[in-house]
Amino acid sequence: MKPINEIKLELESRSVNESFARVAVSAFVAQMDPTVEEISDIKTAVSEAVTNCIVHAYPVSVGKIYIWAGLYEDGRVRIRIKDRGCGIIDVKQAMEPLFTTLGGERTGLGFAVMESFMDKIRVRSKVGSGTTVTLEKNIKGRVN
Repeated sequence: MKPINEIKLELESRSVNESFARVAVSAFVAQMDPTVEEISDIKTAVSEAVTNCIVHAYPVSVGKIYIWAGLYEDGRVRIRIKDRGCGIIDVKQAMEPLFTTLGGERTGLGFAVMESFMDKIRVRSKVGSGTTVTLEKNIKGRVN
């Protein structure tokens, strides 16, 4: 099914861009008339995915983060957040709650948080080529 509206963003993997990404995507999704809870869920999931790109995909350099969001007639929102960073060695392990490769302040809950706030999440990654996180949420409102 083809989206009825879509956006594309390209950001540098700088921590100052995380808040822009979450606000931009949530502003775009607002046309679906989501509840406050739905928009908060989307903001949180986007924030986690973008932060993963900043912290993990490009640990020693600044790279690009590509965000695509599409709105569908059936009320579904699909968001893809992609990087061309180092990739994930073991996606299944990375998605386990509390798993982190960095330690310190990192809790290893990024994917678990995304899963708890979205209806569907898919992670595809190739070492040396990057990672794509696809998030889906069904909005109960309707497109204006």
